[in-house]
Amino acid sequence: MSELLCLGEPMIEFNQTAPGGPYVQGFGGDTSNAAIAAARQGARVGYVSATGRDVFGDLFDGLWRAEGVDTAGVARMEQAPTGIYFVTHGPSGHMFSYRRSGSAASLMRPEDLPLELLRKARILHVSAISQAISASACDTVFAAIEAVKAAGGLISYDTNLRLALWPLARARAVVEATAAMADILLPGLDDARKLTGLESPQEIADHYRAKGAARVALTLGDKGVLYAGPEGTEIIAPHKVAAVDATGAGDAFDGAFLAEFLATGDGLAAARHANAAAALAVCGFGAVAPLPQRAEVLALLAKQGARGA
Repeated sequence: MSELLCLGEPMIEFNQTAPGGPYVQGFGGDTSNAAIAAARQGARVGYVSATGRDVFGDLFDGLWRAEGVDTAGVARMEQAPTGIYFVTHGPSGHMFSYRRSGSAASLMRPEDLPLELLRKARILHVSAISQAISASACDTVFAAIEAVKAAGGLISYDTNLRLALWPLARARAVVEATAAMADILLPGLDDARKLTGLESPQEIADHYRAKGAARVALTLGDKGVLYAGPEGTEIIAPHKVAAVDATGAGDAFDGAFLAEFLATGDGLAAARHANAAAALAVCGFGAVAPLPQRAEVLALLAKQGARGA
């Protein structure tokens, strides 16, 4: 039985490895990436979603099974496709082009949720992206949260902001409401500044803790991570790595944090572990392929120290 369930939208990725160069097929979708990241760190993970009954859905099914992610909560739809996106790279960094309108995951409904699976999970991980792709998907996220909380489980929430999907005012309202239901909050600094109107990392962490999140791990890009929780508050320094593509770094952080928290119950230790995992995830192209195994994370922590270098 899965101790961690991730819910959201999986997407097939086509990543351009160099400007003007060929595209390499991979896998994406923030919560799917997080599920795989957590599985590679040793957690028992399941995914809740919908894919098309198409070749891309088949590819995801094979990927999840190969990674040890349980697929009992994934529906296959005849009438809707699996979403896809393209990644290009330029002077300003990586850019995304999405083909997700009407995707199977965007058609998820509360009445289709696998409630028995949700009620047995220790943690449910969800994302603001899954709330932005459609009204029914947003309702599904809230229904899943309510089911897990009613059964005594914890809620993990990534405030991932995609303004191409919804206006900022609606994003703020939905994220604030969801943050108030979360036990673990995993925001990124740039998104959190837009969502809260606050500037300093400490103000943002205090804001979300005041909302009710017991643990906040705020990723600061190349400045590391600010963790605030019952174990204390600490800025965890970044690790020095040869970065080539930051596509899945936040998802790597989320999955590694949740896996380590499930193993130890220590949010600060989980943030340190996740900080190292995210550093390793930027050393290769794509969202999934560079996600590190647990042994790689432990080796980096041993080499550079638990607080980075």
